[in-house]
Amino acid sequence: MKITFTGKQDKLTASQERKLAMAFARLSKLLERRGEKGAQVILTGERHLRHAEVRVNFYDHVLFGKGSAPDQFTAIMDALEKVEKQALKLLEKKRELKRSSSPREPEAVEAAAVAEAEEAPRKGKKKAARKAAVEAEEAEEAEELRPARIIRASARANGKPMTLEEAMLAMEDGRDYLLYRDADTDRLQILIRRSDGAVDLVEA
Repeated sequence: MKITFTGKQDKLTASQERKLAMAFARLSKLLERRGEKGAQVILTGERHLRHAEVRVNFYDHVLFGKGSAPDQFTAIMDALEKVEKQALKLLEKKRELKRSSSPREPEAVEAAAVAEAEEAPRKGKKKAARKAAVEAEEAEEAEELRPARIIRASARANGKPMTLEEAMLAMEDGRDYLLYRDADTDRLQILIRRSDGAVDLVEA
C-alpha cells in the first residue's frame, strides 16, 4: 500500500511509528486482493487539537475516515479504524449480494421442475458436487474476511539502517515481514509479503 501524507507531521515515538505501520499493514492485507491500493492521509491542526483524514479507493467506493484528538497519532489511528470498519462492511455486503439469488419467473420455475424430474437419476451426484463447491467457496470467502493476523515486531529494527534494495534482499530468506530503519530517511519501514508472493512497503 502506497501511503501519501499531506500536511505537517508531528514527531512520533518509535513505538507509535511501529503501531502506525502495523495498522496500515492490516488495512493493506484487507484491501489489496486486486492490486495495490493507495491511501491518502491529510493532516491538519488547530491550537489544541489535531485532525487526520484517511481516504482509500476500494472497488467503486471511496473509504473515508476522520479522527480528531489532542495528539496526531491518536487522530490517525481513529481515522484508520473507521476506514477498516467501512471496508469490512463493504466486503460483507458484496458477499451477501453474491450469495443471494434473484427470484425466478413462474415459467422458469415450471421448466426447472420438469428438468429436475427428467434428471432425477443423476441429481444425487450433481447435488453433492454443487454442495462441495459451495462449501469450498464459503470457506475461501471466510478466510478472506478473517481479520488480519497481527505479528508483533521487535521493539527495534535489527542491525544498521538499510536501503530498500538491501531490505528486499533480506526478505529472500522466506520471512513474512521485515521491520527496518531506512538508511536515507532514518524512519521505520516495514515490508510485508502478501499471499500472492508480492511484497508491500508500509512507510511510517
